[in-house]
Amino acid sequence: MLVFSADIGEGHDLPARVLRDGILARRPEAEVIVLDALAVAGPVGQALVRRGSELILGRLRGLFDVQYWLVGRFPPTRTLATRLAARLGGPLVAAVAAHRPDVVVSTYPGSTEALAAARARGRLGVPVVSAITDLAALRYWAHRGCDLHLVVHPESAAEIRAIAGDDARIAHVRGLTSPAFETPADGTAARAALGLPPDAPVVAVSGGGWAVGDLQGAASAALDAGAGVHVVVLCGRNEAVRRRLERAFAGRSAVHVLGFTDRMGDVLAAADVLVHSTAGLTVMEALVRGTRVVSYGWGVGHIRLNNRAYARFGLAEVVADRRALVPAIRRALAAPRRPDAGYGSLPAAADLVLRLADGRGGHDARP
Repeated sequence: MLVFSADIGEGHDLPARVLRDGILARRPEAEVIVLDALAVAGPVGQALVRRGSELILGRLRGLFDVQYWLVGRFPPTRTLATRLAARLGGPLVAAVAAHRPDVVVSTYPGSTEALAAARARGRLGVPVVSAITDLAALRYWAHRGCDLHLVVHPESAAEIRAIAGDDARIAHVRGLTSPAFETPADGTAARAALGLPPDAPVVAVSGGGWAVGDLQGAASAALDAGAGVHVVVLCGRNEAVRRRLERAFAGRSAVHVLGFTDRMGDVLAAADVLVHSTAGLTVMEALVRGTRVVSYGWGVGHIRLNNRAYARFGLAEVVADRRALVPAIRRALAAPRRPDAGYGSLPAAADLVLRLADGRGGHDARP
């Protein structure tokens, strides 16, 4: 198996790692290679996407909104972007030829677009699987050239079919995030493990792997939302943000600032509410745990479209400014917890990929 990811936060790398581990747990003799699609594409791809994204996401949020509109929504530049992706996709196709896998999986929409286009034109002779971890804004996640679309939100199916056709193969799966979410969690034990009080309201604040958004404002709003609230602020791999927040909340024992953690299963089991800025996999994880979600702090580009879908499907409350955040957190704290008891019984992504590799098809259920 060949799995293409991208080093842009954890939203693409984590599903790639989990899928690899799931395949090897089932077939220890399998060879699963995970490649960074941007590194494979070469210095131009890395400069345009990886380093450009880090600069824009960190400092030029308004420019990201314009960029996304041009690339994802405005037909002339969208066509140009598609052609550029096909040009940059040449090295990805060459990597497939060099490794000769039985199936190719992409967890990053840029590589999905390039690989699926090559598959549709007959340049790839192996199945291409798109592993989709966003709810909406799926223009580059879905493609007629994909043999299978794996989704973490069944609500994504209608948009995928609008892009890839009514006959698009779609499966709602588990196994694109930590296996910890496949079993129910003990919230009391999770709080004890994290050093949190057993009975206090707990709000988790997250900005994804790069810690973008108004994390300090969200943490302050959570403290103002009720007496005794404890806040867990997740700073991902952004050490500068972590240090800044540690200074901002020094001496506040109710604020717990964490760096990168592989214990999101415990964090979301312990939290009553998640305030999250970047949509994506963390929201799905919270919904599995029954943690109420407020989307706040970074509603631009594809996140804006995901926010609209969250509101439309009733999956999260979307808040545009800090003034509205305190009452939104209060409403979320008062809402009942409803874990997704069926998540652990969904088809496993690794099983469906292996079926494709074996030539038996990978489609299990039609959302």
